[in-house]
Amino acid sequence: MKLLLSVLGLALACHLVHATLSKSDAKKEKKSLLEKTQHADRPVQERALVRTDIRAEDVVLEHRSYCSAQARERHFDGAVLGYVTPWNSHGYDIAKTFGNKFTHVSPVWLQLKRRGREMFEVTGLHDVDQGWMRAVRKNAKGLRIVPRLLFEDWTFDDFKSVSDSEDEVEELTKTMVQVAKTQHLDGFVVEVWSQLLSQKQAGLVHMLTHIAEALHQARLLAILVIPPSVTPGPGPNAPLSWVRACVQVLDPKSKWRHKILLGLNLYGMDYSASRDAREPVVGTRYIQMLKEHRPQLTWDSQAAEHVFEYKKSRGGRHVVFYPTLKSVQVRLDLARELGVGISIWELGQGLDYFYDLL
Repeated sequence: MKLLLSVLGLALACHLVHATLSKSDAKKEKKSLLEKTQHADRPVQERALVRTDIRAEDVVLEHRSYCSAQARERHFDGAVLGYVTPWNSHGYDIAKTFGNKFTHVSPVWLQLKRRGREMFEVTGLHDVDQGWMRAVRKNAKGLRIVPRLLFEDWTFDDFKSVSDSEDEVEELTKTMVQVAKTQHLDGFVVEVWSQLLSQKQAGLVHMLTHIAEALHQARLLAILVIPPSVTPGPGPNAPLSWVRACVQVLDPKSKWRHKILLGLNLYGMDYSASRDAREPVVGTRYIQMLKEHRPQLTWDSQAAEHVFEYKKSRGGRHVVFYPTLKSVQVRLDLARELGVGISIWELGQGLDYFYDLL
């Protein structure tokens, strides 16, 4: 996902020529949709943009126009973690611009590999950007940088060997603490649960408990990625009732809500009805679709998401679900109600004016 291009929307000027336009030619003479390139003096909440009845041309016009005067002000009191990825440079810019709105930023940099008995290596260190970390921390005091650490290429035997051996676990935690200290990190977002979820849960919990204890002892944070217990089928990205159920299943008695970060997607999905296929949609592609197809955006009140349809000349009918100001606001309200924080995948994939809501 590349850096959002600053494009000044101009109405195409039609030159007079001595010829007659056919119907197909006239159809091509659509005016380009306008896009604001300047920041707004008020947030989206005060510009009546957070609503269900939205038009494609309004999204295109306003999507870059966030309130720069309030870029450092928070509207969501809970913890907010935002992921950034090396392949999306705009996410790095978002973290610097809106850093005060986040409590944690998690760059997707690192992988943990087992090289042999009691031998572990953290790879991906070439992606660690110390200059960017200094800039983010300078703009947002108290923000914690906790890179995602993916257990990569681990076999079932690797997990079994480590979870069954205190010496292995000790070497594993030593490696993690050492990397965190030498790279000036505040901890890790550990992604391992989904890789062994259906097999040896007791051993995995034992290993994760040791990891958390070692990190906490070193005054470092440990955040665990937990996949949802049930995944929704084709259709809306995250139906509101399903989002609520994910939290309630994880913590039915509301004992640990303050430690839960509810996933919030800033990407969408494009479903092809004819090929039974889907592909992800990020902000730049979404705006391109709105410009090209000028679709009617419909509010799905049950899922609390906007959806639109379009047709490709050879690809048949497509259905697209993508976040809007209203769908994001509804999920922030749900997070407040449930007493949880949020984790955003990923910064730079959404539209810039979304961050007025945080």
